[in-house]
Amino acid sequence: MGDKKDTLTDWLRDAYAMENQAVEMLERQSERIKSYPEVLAKVQEHVEVSNRQADRLKQCLQKLGADPSAIKTGVAMLLGNAQSLSGIVVGDEIVKAGIFNYAFEHFEIANYRALIAAAESAGETEIARLVQQNLDEELEMASWLEQRLPQLTKTYLERKEETSAAEAKR
Repeated sequence: MGDKKDTLTDWLRDAYAMENQAVEMLERQSERIKSYPEVLAKVQEHVEVSNRQADRLKQCLQKLGADPSAIKTGVAMLLGNAQSLSGIVVGDEIVKAGIFNYAFEHFEIANYRALIAAAESAGETEIARLVQQNLDEELEMASWLEQRLPQLTKTYLERKEETSAAEAKR
């Protein structure tokens, strides 16, 4: 059972770092998407959700007598910053951010499904229950993005066309 709990602990640390990466990335994105208020509101809401998820993961680690890895968390936060900076130089950042966020949600979903199975295998039903809450929230966010990504893309293209037409008239 020790190996299963050790693995579960490692994976919980990875998930904690993953949520910190998500917070960092979303906070940077929210600074640049103010002209899309619905998306901005959802991103800001998901920052709060991700912080709660990180708190749950920290609780899970404490139940196992462990702490989050400062190194993994630090590296994940740097990656979150780097990812968010990659969109600064492109005009279609809102669409690319939507695509990336949708993919990242599915990465988180897969991680949480594996964590639940690992927790159950290690006999940690309370940890499985806490991680299930995170999974449910990520499924909701992925669904929200899936429903809105087509319209977000169309809105971006319409705005781009309007800007091009206005510039052509000058």
